[in-house]
Amino acid sequence: MYRRLVAAAVSALIVGAIAIPAEAQQRTRLTVYTALENEQLQPFKTAAEAALRDIEIAWVRDSTGVITARLIAERANPRADVIWGVSAFSLLGLEALDMLEPYTPQGAEALRPSMRSDRSPMTWTGMDAFVSTICYNTAVAGQRNLPRPTTWADLLNPAFRGQIAMPNPSSSGTGFLTIAGWIGSMGEERAWQFMNGLHENVQVYTHSGSAPCNNAARGEYGLGISLDMRAVTLRNQGAPIEIVVPTDGVGYDLEATAIHRGTRNLDAARRLADFAVTRAAMEMYGRFYAILALPGVTAAVQGYPADFEQRLVNVNFREMGAQRDRILAEWTRRFDGKSAPR
Repeated sequence: MYRRLVAAAVSALIVGAIAIPAEAQQRTRLTVYTALENEQLQPFKTAAEAALRDIEIAWVRDSTGVITARLIAERANPRADVIWGVSAFSLLGLEALDMLEPYTPQGAEALRPSMRSDRSPMTWTGMDAFVSTICYNTAVAGQRNLPRPTTWADLLNPAFRGQIAMPNPSSSGTGFLTIAGWIGSMGEERAWQFMNGLHENVQVYTHSGSAPCNNAARGEYGLGISLDMRAVTLRNQGAPIEIVVPTDGVGYDLEATAIHRGTRNLDAARRLADFAVTRAAMEMYGRFYAILALPGVTAAVQGYPADFEQRLVNVNFREMGAQRDRILAEWTRRFDGKSAPR
């Protein structure tokens, strides 16, 4: 009798040992390329894996320009399954190269028309909008007698010589949306003239959209041209910065999701794309951004300027996406000498 009990117990342990790995093997590992902020990666992963229990997220994260270049370089041998949290400008460029899998996620029709693909089936879906802003360090301004800017044109004031950090648009989506906004509001010729003048006052072009605001918050420069999410986060953490939304209009971009054409995990990738447009996902995006792709979802983030949404420049995403390489090449020719080392 004792031997039979021991044998039964051993058999149960063996079956259990076999069952656990078998269950783990049922999880599909999705390689997800992203330009999300670092503090967003774990919350997004946790939420997605809780909603899709048989899927595991493996992030590949870098700034927008770098992750876009990597995707294109890997075009012949794709490694990404899903692109989640990357600029719509970049995704439109990938769409032109036939790198996005056509798929309309369940519920995507409810998204704002301006924040989703105009193709049928869709090639990408929007998540939220991020906006170009100025992080103005009030403590440094007081020490160095720097006036408070209210327009982009104010940044041409010689008082700001060496006091401005800005993202390099070749590596930063924030940098590109900023100059796209200038082109949209001024016209391209005037925008280049403005950038020529601004260049005289810029100390460094960083390779991250968050870096200029981080620099300004630490007092390294008087102000940084950055994105709204980073400005609000640092302000809420007590940094001595004022968030300036220039009255002459600001550029913006969309964070978006797409399935990489050629994924070997198409079914799982579609399910993640479905999750990315749900109300639960939008509420998660709303912990960081104020403008969300799904109408009726109230963002939880606090501290956004009340009127910044009214100052968004009208940007033709498809046209700017088509012109992106030309614009970046011209920007690099003119201004890259002040870029930070890579």
